[in-house]
Amino acid sequence: MKEIKAFIRPNKVNEIVQQLKEKGFENATISLAEGIGKFQDEYASVSQKFSVTDSPVAKIEMVVFEEDVDSIVSIISDCGRTLHHGDGIIYVSDVEQAYRVKTGLTVED
Repeated sequence: MKEIKAFIRPNKVNEIVQQLKEKGFENATISLAEGIGKFQDEYASVSQKFSVTDSPVAKIEMVVFEEDVDSIVSIISDCGRTLHHGDGIIYVSDVEQAYRVKTGLTVED
């Protein structure tokens, strides 16, 4: 299994999630965050919570089967792209095991 973390513009979340759901990828965690980086969004402002952040960002996290990674990354890239600096980044990492809380069994079982 793989974990996908995508840091994207908050205004792109709805479109990305809609496309993921239409393609059958319905399980994701979405959170709002703040970040720093080389690029500063023209609408960025100093955070009220943190003194060093200046740009809002949304994070989509998913744990998926390896064969689905390319499709999911493609959806996030295509729907999240504005062709401007600061569109975000996608990370893909290995997941050694995943267990269901309800049963304690691995996801593959």
